[in-house]
Amino acid sequence: MAAGKGTRMKSALPKVLHRLGGRALLAHVIDCAAQLSARQAVVITGHGAEQVEAALSGSALSLALQFVRQEPQLGTGHAVQQAMPRLTDDGVTLVLSGDVPLTEASTLQALLALCGGRQLALLTLALPDPSGYGRIVRAAPGGGVRSIVEHKDASEAERQIKEIYSGIMAVPTRLLRAWLGRLDKQNAQGEYYLTDIVKFAVADGLAVAAHQISDAAQVAGVNSPVQLAELERVYQLRRAHALMEAGTRLADPARLDLRGRLDCGRDVEIDVNCIFEGDVSLGDGVRVGANCVIANARIAAGAVIHPFTHIDGEKLGVEVGEGALVGPFARLRPGARLGAEVHIGNFVEVKNASLAKGAKANHLAYLGDATVGERVNFGAGSITANYDGANKHRTVIEADVHVGSNCVLVAPITLGAGGTVGGGSTLTKNAPAGALSVARGKQVSIANWTRPVKKSGN
Repeated sequence: MAAGKGTRMKSALPKVLHRLGGRALLAHVIDCAAQLSARQAVVITGHGAEQVEAALSGSALSLALQFVRQEPQLGTGHAVQQAMPRLTDDGVTLVLSGDVPLTEASTLQALLALCGGRQLALLTLALPDPSGYGRIVRAAPGGGVRSIVEHKDASEAERQIKEIYSGIMAVPTRLLRAWLGRLDKQNAQGEYYLTDIVKFAVADGLAVAAHQISDAAQVAGVNSPVQLAELERVYQLRRAHALMEAGTRLADPARLDLRGRLDCGRDVEIDVNCIFEGDVSLGDGVRVGANCVIANARIAAGAVIHPFTHIDGEKLGVEVGEGALVGPFARLRPGARLGAEVHIGNFVEVKNASLAKGAKANHLAYLGDATVGERVNFGAGSITANYDGANKHRTVIEADVHVGSNCVLVAPITLGAGGTVGGGSTLTKNAPAGALSVARGKQVSIANWTRPVKKSGN
């Protein structure tokens, strides 16, 4: 179910598209369903339906999706009614909420096993403060479920019940279809309650089972920015603990944000306030300094990413070779390919460029659309001028070239192996191998030169 407006989010963005761990809330729910080998997911949209449907249609999800719309929105029972034409009676319908992102597949597997294709099964939880939730009413303590009473319709005695309905159920589709046809709006909210099917099951002489869990985060919904932030920290801490249990050293698990997939080899160390997005791989012995942002990158064994480095490979990716040193305050953009033992220092930017083993650009430089050979030393303040205002051009710097400080290499250009470029040069032509290339104006000194002075009154 993903039709709600989410008024308390105070946002133009539909609630189920707000992000947790870098992904939409609804994407987490669908990914969990995909782990159950479901035939399909029917997404019930309403508020912001076009946005929600477009967002999911453009996502890489491993489950076939169908969309139905709930317009107008007349309650949870009405929402599920919209999906029934897409469902077949030989299966089990698992009802999930698009704003409940942390339910685990193992929990849902247990719920489906309890349903067994023959009875209604509810996911429940005992809460110290169950205010606002539907209460599970049993025939006797520990006995069978008799009904679910919504908070607004509950008596004072019923409001003392601690066991609540999570909003998640598994039910044989053929039974669900019949029960949905019996719903009415005779309640405090004037809506069709999905929870009323419990009393229909009891009236039909069928048992209603409950799978009670103790992990409240698995059934926690998001209704406000505060709740979203609270669940974000739960999600991040759980992922941090999973990394540490696999051997990763985290300086502080509370100061780590994973907004994609992070694979770590042995003896990886990650300092505080680091953010990982997209698909990131860290090889054995990699060290990541504080306050780094790394997205869509493969970092090989023994590399060191110093503090405040920004790496974002986007679609092209970034590769950092074994033993390379990057940062601090470095930026690697899409298509950066660093070989083994390459050094990229402070305030150096690399974009769509490959640097072979041992090449160095230690400070204040730009390497864009370039092929850099082994052991090249690229001086401070030097750049490859790769853009002519309309097209990008490539710079080739062959092995063992030394480029002095404050040089401009105007592409397309090739610097031959072993050459040297004098500091302050602007090269527009290829430089031969082994040569010293200098291209700068002749220095002129004017003796006894007087600086201009301001005229009085100005």
